[in-house]
Amino acid sequence: YNFNQPHSRTSTFRAFDGPSNQFSLNMLQLIFDKAPDANNSRLGYRLAFGYGQGMNVVNASDPAGLGYAQYLKEAYFSYLAPVGRGLQVDFGKFVTPHGAEVIETKDNWNYSRGLLFTYAIPFYHFGLRTKYVFNDRYWLAGYVVNGWNNVVENNTGKTVGMTFGWTPHKKFSLIQNYMVGPEQTGINQTRRHLTDTVVTIAPTDRLSFILNYDYGRGDRVIELLDPVSWQGWAGYLRYSFGERNAVALRYEWFHDADGFTTGTAQQLKEFTGTFEHRIAHRLITRWEFRRDYSDQPAFTRGDLPAGAQNTVAAGLVYVFDLREPQ
Repeated sequence: YNFNQPHSRTSTFRAFDGPSNQFSLNMLQLIFDKAPDANNSRLGYRLAFGYGQGMNVVNASDPAGLGYAQYLKEAYFSYLAPVGRGLQVDFGKFVTPHGAEVIETKDNWNYSRGLLFTYAIPFYHFGLRTKYVFNDRYWLAGYVVNGWNNVVENNTGKTVGMTFGWTPHKKFSLIQNYMVGPEQTGINQTRRHLTDTVVTIAPTDRLSFILNYDYGRGDRVIELLDPVSWQGWAGYLRYSFGERNAVALRYEWFHDADGFTTGTAQQLKEFTGTFEHRIAHRLITRWEFRRDYSDQPAFTRGDLPAGAQNTVAAGLVYVFDLREPQ
């Protein structure tokens, strides 16, 4: 429910929960997967099919059009090469390693996705990915892909990236991502850079924190001589009351200096509070209040410009796994 009552019935700057004042199907997802195993079979695969508002948003910007691979969230095969402890090689379509949030609601702390998830990073890639785990503390991954959110390439260049993971203690972990490559249609001369840092701290079994920072720079538009840039940070807190109840808070600041990702040069902020209650373990209910606000009149109240919007939402998520007793 959007308190601004926009006549478009769409909440501004939201990812999967854009439709307002209505019941909505975010995503129905079905996953088939098999991890490669050095003791049994070194070949593996992952197929993830999805339908709903979430899949429409994720695949909307693919150069091939929305109907191309629209319902295929991930599709790749894996090979565990006999190198050291095992070098895993994946090829196909896979979700991005960037960001503190993911596409699936059940794996996030809040029901809605944040500003950084929506405007600072890509959703997915198509290409080659490798990962090597040195030990329990360090792992490294690299990839060569077509670019941001494109199964079909929009230029003749390629995007490369690297991910470094460090877990010195079970209560602390750091993931550092970096990628660079040409992303503009038909242009290879410009390079888009993205750096993404995610720090997770869990002082106790019930209390956890996440800090996320993103910085992007590179593409040029005709009106600007200098490359465009954007940056933002997000802070998350989650506290569990036993196994069935939890509270999650999120605060974000996003600066789209040139209006490149949001369409308006502005500083966006948002605060979200989410209460989660699990029914019989598999049915997850979430109740959420969120306030988005900007230093520009970038929202809509009815048909008029506004500087902020408040929304409330109730979400249901049912999770099942055929490998486990029902």
